[in-house]
Amino acid sequence: MHESNHIATPEKVHRYHCPGCGADLVFEPVDGCLTCPYCGRQERIAGDDDAAGAAGVEERGYEEYLLPRPERMGTLAANALEVKCQSCGAVTTFAPPEVAGECEFCGAKIVAQTVSADPMLAPEGVLPFCVAHAEATEAIRKWLSSLWFAPNALKQLAAQESIGGVYIPFWTYDAHTESRYTGQRGEHYHVSESYTATDAQGRTETRTRQVRKTRWHPATGKVSRWFDDLLIPATKSLAPNRLAALEPWDLTELKRYEPAYLAGYKAQRYQVELAEGFERAKELAAATIQSDVRRDIGGDEQQVSSVSTHYSGVTFKHLLLPVYAGAYRFRERVFQVVVNGRSGEVQGERPYSVWKIFLFVLFLLAVAGVLIFVFGSK
Repeated sequence: MHESNHIATPEKVHRYHCPGCGADLVFEPVDGCLTCPYCGRQERIAGDDDAAGAAGVEERGYEEYLLPRPERMGTLAANALEVKCQSCGAVTTFAPPEVAGECEFCGAKIVAQTVSADPMLAPEGVLPFCVAHAEATEAIRKWLSSLWFAPNALKQLAAQESIGGVYIPFWTYDAHTESRYTGQRGEHYHVSESYTATDAQGRTETRTRQVRKTRWHPATGKVSRWFDDLLIPATKSLAPNRLAALEPWDLTELKRYEPAYLAGYKAQRYQVELAEGFERAKELAAATIQSDVRRDIGGDEQQVSSVSTHYSGVTFKHLLLPVYAGAYRFRERVFQVVVNGRSGEVQGERPYSVWKIFLFVLFLLAVAGVLIFVFGSK
């Protein structure tokens, strides 16, 4: 296996200045270029035209990186800064001219001092934003329009456009599995059974019916499977079910990581370590292995007593996937709204406005009272 190491170096990473006017270039999702927000000049990102696409994002050997050596660590950019939210604890990385601002995960103002980013296992691939900020905000507005009894705080989130683009860390794992199992195979058969019933005239009579029974046989065996790209979020700032609802991700469009994709955006530092992520990947694989075992046992029913799985050939990738995230507070609770930066899919938490529900109930009672009065008088 060829070891790939795209750790940022000073020669490779710098602030991206516009050759025309000297302003800072930012990544533009619509055309995938570094774009000057003032004069409109566009610059292609090195390697963006790589025809290999996701195939060019190489896997890393899992065992080799469990105890990463210093030379395998790096930062997302040579001038990368980090800040930790004092409210929720999320650590966010950004490069100038981007600033800390508000925390995308809890909505709190960032008041902590920024520091130089600590070394980390550098990403292997990135899925660039292709949904612009304005499109993401519009997607949230449409989502809001479908919600009944939403409090005004939720609507103000979209009105103020207080969402930010942030790259969320993920791990993907590939592995070959061999699973030995024990269990039982159930086969159905039918027998005739007599019973007593009473007919319409009250007379008792004996009848027969077919009753299904199951004959069980011991079963042991082995199943194997190759798992490709088991996707595990490496963040604890967003609920796993909410991130899962943003799927699918078009991982075939992955790019080799280049710091230029972060120009104008932030990235979250991974909170789930490599080994912890693999344990979660095993949990994800277990459901598929269970289905394979039941299929291998066969019969009409299956009982699985034990499954022992051996993993081999494990490789991984550290990826950054694009999300627009925003948060608002309502009655001391934090509610999150997230948008898939590739598809525009919106997922979010929402409270219900008690006053709106109360007024709506009063309205319904008033309408009911009018109808009773009108039809009752007639």
